[in-house]
Amino acid sequence: MILKKIGAGEIIYELRKQIQQAQADLARLGDPSSDIPELVDTANLIRSNEYLQKANTKQNELIATYEKYSNALEELLSTLFEIQNELKEIVKEQSSMLSKPKRSSKTRKPKNTKK
Repeated sequence: MILKKIGAGEIIYELRKQIQQAQADLARLGDPSSDIPELVDTANLIRSNEYLQKANTKQNELIATYEKYSNALEELLSTLFEIQNELKEIVKEQSSMLSKPKRSSKTRKPKNTKK
């Protein structure tokens, strides 16, 4: 079970790559192009709308990827806490084994010695 969850590192790596790609795509879009006086207002609105659609799509992708990334990190953290708790239990068991009193020589019956 834990070994399957350790594969979360690969998922996190892939999601991080997707996040970086979406951020790069957004950066490449740049700012909306400025109005060109020769064009009609409607043409400027169409260009602006196209830009906003592309930016919105990339932002939605980025949000979705961040959600997956966050879930993968939460799963990884959960696994780490499980491992931590298991290790605590192991340490408790080992320390209780070490602290158990051993039979002292006083409680043993003396061996018969030769006369």
